[in-house]
Amino acid sequence: MPIIIKSQRDIQAMRDSAKINVEALRAVYEAIRPGVTTGELDKIAHDVIVRNGGTPAFLGYPPGSRHPYPATINASVNEELVHGIPGKRVLQEGDIISIDCGTVYKGFVSDSAFTVGVGKISEEAQRLIQVTEEALYRGIEVAVPGNRFGDISYTIQQFVEGHGYNVVREYGGHGVGRSMHEDPHIPNWGSPGRGRRLRPGMTFAIEPMVMLGSPAVRVLDDHWTVVTVDGSLCAHFEHTIAVTENGPEILTSWD
Repeated sequence: MPIIIKSQRDIQAMRDSAKINVEALRAVYEAIRPGVTTGELDKIAHDVIVRNGGTPAFLGYPPGSRHPYPATINASVNEELVHGIPGKRVLQEGDIISIDCGTVYKGFVSDSAFTVGVGKISEEAQRLIQVTEEALYRGIEVAVPGNRFGDISYTIQQFVEGHGYNVVREYGGHGVGRSMHEDPHIPNWGSPGRGRRLRPGMTFAIEPMVMLGSPAVRVLDDHWTVVTVDGSLCAHFEHTIAVTENGPEILTSWD
């Protein structure tokens, strides 16, 4: 399938969508502490998005599915890699939690995620989070015109594995625009010099998903939550970016 090239007007609409998404994520981030439930975090994000005229991108996704996603955010705790459904779970001191959120505004989607500790966490967990976040920015750095998507995948994999961790094989980044998932799929592993060349106007999400242990995962009976098979900790960071003549622009930047 062709990769959709966005106009400057399209990218501006994505910036506007991203501002709302960042505000929602920031509000959730500030509320994370021992004793809060993941359902409470979900309500915070939902209220911010709706108050600003946006629509939660995850809620009811995909349309027409037998098991549409029932919430605004993904709230994935400890061994939950992605797609954790928020609810009555109470966060405990020492947990780590990954929050993923998407917003639709002016017909365009923004998508971003972060992982953070709940209260005081172990040095091992903190290092995992730091490496995963750094892997995201290493991948973004090579998202320049003329490079290939394989260069992004390879850069992330080499950085993560160089620190003794693993990247998930089944999930990865993706194109973003009028739809939450556009072409191409962007794995967090691969070979340099492979895949289509990057061009200005391409917009996509880069999202390292990193495990402390084995890269093997499975999906729980809720049809959504992805967990590590060995129960090891995992982390997830994501930004939506646009490729420009001058390099990558992080649309979902918190700065």
